[in-house]
Amino acid sequence: NVEKLIEYTSERYTLYPGDIIMTGTPDGVGPVEPGDVMTCELEGIGIMDVKVQAA
Repeated sequence: NVEKLIEYTSERYTLYPGDIIMTGTPDGVGPVEPGDVMTCELEGIGIMDVKVQAA
């Protein structure tokens, strides 16, 4: 439920216009590993690449 996800997140973090809440990989995709690059494209806004690092 997207509404509950936003509510939960906003109770713990300050969200600003343009913030993106990433929810993980879709079914059928392998796990994300350090060194992987995730690409997010938002129509009319642009493309963002995120390099995964170990915590």
